[in-house]
Amino acid sequence: MDASDWSSPSVPQVVLAGLVVAIAGLVVFSAGTSGATFSTFNTEWDGASSLRSVADDAGLDVTVTGDTAAYSSATPPGTVAFVLSPDSAYRSGEAGRVAEFVRTGGTLVVAGDFGPHADDLLGSVGASARLDTGRLRDGYSNYRSPVMPVATGVANHSLVAGVESVTLNHATAVTPNGATTLVNTSDYAYLDTNGNATLDRSESVRSYPVATVESVGAGRVVVVSDPSVFINAMLDRPGNRQFARSLLADHRTLLLDYSHVESALPPAVLGVLLVRQSAVLQLGLGALVVGALAVWSRRPAVGAESVLAITSGRPVARVGRRIRQTLPERWRSAFARSDDEDRPRASPAELVAHLERRYPDWDRERVERVVSALERRDE
Repeated sequence: MDASDWSSPSVPQVVLAGLVVAIAGLVVFSAGTSGATFSTFNTEWDGASSLRSVADDAGLDVTVTGDTAAYSSATPPGTVAFVLSPDSAYRSGEAGRVAEFVRTGGTLVVAGDFGPHADDLLGSVGASARLDTGRLRDGYSNYRSPVMPVATGVANHSLVAGVESVTLNHATAVTPNGATTLVNTSDYAYLDTNGNATLDRSESVRSYPVATVESVGAGRVVVVSDPSVFINAMLDRPGNRQFARSLLADHRTLLLDYSHVESALPPAVLGVLLVRQSAVLQLGLGALVVGALAVWSRRPAVGAESVLAITSGRPVARVGRRIRQTLPERWRSAFARSDDEDRPRASPAELVAHLERRYPDWDRERVERVVSALERRDE
C-alpha cells in the first residue's frame, strides 16, 4: 500500500474505519451507562436520570455512591439521601452508617414496595413506619388504570409544599405506626392482598397513606410506598415532579445511594468510585501515569523509518531495516545518526538505481519517495 492508498482510502477501508469508530463509541457509552431500574445513569423510561436533573436544576450538589461509606463523609444537615428499592440487605456496619447520618441531622428518603430490604433498613435506622404487602388499587382516582392511583390527600407540611397530588404505579401503602402522613390516597382505594385484581370482602375501601415522615434523632426519615414515582416515565405524571422538588428543597446535597441496587452503577463509574475510595489504587494509578510519561519522554525521534512506513504501508522497524540492509556496505553508515561528515554517501541517482534493481515491482514514483525519505533522514 503506497501513500496514494492512504490519501484516497478504498470503500472497504472507510467501512472498516467506521465500524472501529462505532464499536469504540459503543464501548465507551456502555461503560458509562446502566440499564438498571432506578439508576441515575439509565436514561430510559425506568431509569432515574431525570431525578438527578431535578436536583441539578434546584442547585443541589449530587453525590452518587455505591458504598455506604459516603454517609460518613457527608454533612448530614443539608443533605438528603435517597434509597430506591434496595434489592439486598444492608449489613450491620452499613446500616449503622446510615443510622448515624440520620441521627446527626440527615434526611433519608426510603422508597420501596414489596421487597423486605426497605423495611429492614427502616428498622435499622430507628424508623417506625413500614411498607405493606398488598398492591394498591383505586377505581375512582387514578391515571388511566386502577393500579395507578392518583393520591390527592396532601398534608400541610414543608416536605410536600406545592404538591397537589402524587401518581403511583403498582404501589403498596405505608403503615405509619406513629409517623406523620404526608400523602394519602382517595377514600376509594383498597389493598389487593391476594392479587386477584378484585375487591373482596376481606379488603377495605378507604384512604391509605403512601408517604410519611418521622423524626429520628436530629434527622428525619421519609417513607414512600412506590419507588417508581421517581423514574423518568413517572416524573411527568400528575404531581410527581413537584413532589421530588419538595423533598429536595431546603437541602444543599443529594446523596443517591446505590450500594444495594444491583447493576445501578456502570463500569466506568464503579472504576472511578473505586479509585477515589482506595489510596492504594490512587498510588498505583499515579505510578502508572508517571511511568508512561517517562517512557514517552524517551521515545525515539521520528525519522526515515516512520516516513518509509507511510510510503510503503509496512511496519516501521521492519521496512527501515530491510531498506538499509539492501544497500551496499559503503553506503549503510551514511544513514546512521552521526556527526561524521566524511562518511561515504550515496547520491540520489545511485539510490534510485539500486532500489529499482532490488525492487523491480515498485514504480518510479514510489522509489523516489523512498529515496527522498532516506535523504531527509540523513539531514
